[in-house]
Amino acid sequence: MREFDYRGLLCPLPVLKARKALRDLPAGRRARFLVTDPKAPEDFRHFCENTGHRLVRVESRGEEGWVVEIERRA
Repeated sequence: MREFDYRGLLCPLPVLKARKALRDLPAGRRARFLVTDPKAPEDFRHFCENTGHRLVRVESRGEEGWVVEIERRA
């Protein structure tokens, strides 16, 4: 699983960068994104609904932000 650190970036940058990162992964592979923007979890949910990728989990890490895990779909 690849991990991408987008902490400190404000939306929509985390989702835009994630879109590009997922293009480089084969279908079925997962990526983990570390984010701090409070809007990011909801933005990632919408992103997955619109692209067909599977949102595996969104985990709050308190003051450290969130971990968002996505499985790339074809």
